Amino acid sequence: MSQSPTAIALLGLVAWSLLLVFLLVNQRGLLVMAGRMKVNAFAPDGSNTPGALGQRLVRAHANCLENLPMQAAVLLFALATAQTAITDPLALVLLGARIFQSLVHLISTSALFVWLRFAGFFVQLAVLAWWLLRLANLA
Repeated sequence: MSQSPTAIALLGLVAWSLLLVFLLVNQRGLLVMAGRMKVNAFAPDGSNTPGALGQRLVRAHANCLENLPMQAAVLLFALATAQTAITDPLALVLLGARIFQSLVHLISTSALFVWLRFAGFFVQLAVLAWWLLRLANLA
């Protein structure tokens, strides 16, 4: 049986967050094994991680986790109430915007890339707001 776009998006959001944490653990593991950092020296916000990429990776992962509950709740509600006809058309747009936002975050924090990252985030917010209106029968 094929999965609905809503189910794919839900699993994709979790998988993307998991991939980012694997990258983070790998990066930190390599730093510890190379003797560049002690295993208990990492700041939770990544501020003392050598290199800008490590710091951006921490923030990209944290941002995914900050938004995952809200996104997952709406997708799960649609699945549980058999209303995926509302979420299916934009489910993969939501997932794509989430991945886009993270990738842009990993690439750069220049002004242009911050604007691009915001655009990806705004698409996610707009999709979620539209779904909430539709799921609540307000639109």
